[in-house]
Amino acid sequence: MQDNAATELLARVRLNDSWKYSLAPMLLSDTMQNLRGFLAEKQQQQKIIYPPNPQIFRALNDVPLNQVKAVILGQDPYHGAGQANGLSFSVNKGVDLPPSLRNIYHELKTDLGIIPPRHGDLSAWAEQGVLLLNSVLTVEQAQPTSHQKQGWEAFTDAVIDVINEQRQNVVFILWGAYAQRKGQRIDVHKHLVLKAAHPSPLSANRGGFFGCKVFSKTNQYLIQHGIEPINWQLDA
Repeated sequence: MQDNAATELLARVRLNDSWKYSLAPMLLSDTMQNLRGFLAEKQQQQKIIYPPNPQIFRALNDVPLNQVKAVILGQDPYHGAGQANGLSFSVNKGVDLPPSLRNIYHELKTDLGIIPPRHGDLSAWAEQGVLLLNSVLTVEQAQPTSHQKQGWEAFTDAVIDVINEQRQNVVFILWGAYAQRKGQRIDVHKHLVLKAAHPSPLSANRGGFFGCKVFSKTNQYLIQHGIEPINWQLDA
């Protein structure tokens, strides 16, 4: 791609500069060009895509690269109306709590004694440096996993690589086999990787999620490395 065209393309990407320039090779790649074409085709077909376009990169825009303390890796966005808001596992206030989030709150209470709020807005975690990143950043309404294998996985692999290479002492929270496979690229000598079963009811009830204590373990690690811990308390 010619320099002028590349500059113009990057200027149109609604992404925080701290990420944009680190991810520029990926953003300018054929993979992302094909992904943009796929999304444009779905829009022409008048498909309803979640989250809304301005929130697709919200997880990255809410947490600049130099502020990332922890990463909670999800799979793809919620596919129900009004649910996905660009942050993994999070929903806006006023939206019913998804089952996975209820289980996350249960573990939060068991681990740290925090009484869960009635809402599912996790933006307070993002404000403290928790990157709530889905592996796939878009989905078609009522069609779970419908945007997998279209390029998003390569993009979020690049996000993980940037954190892995440019940051130190980040906690990666990987729930479920899908996230754990994606986390194989993380340098465990530079970062902490916490693994547990996925919080969805089917997986969590089989064992391996409840009692994982990722919230307290994250803070213990951050404190050990002189980093301000996360206040996991969400407002009522």
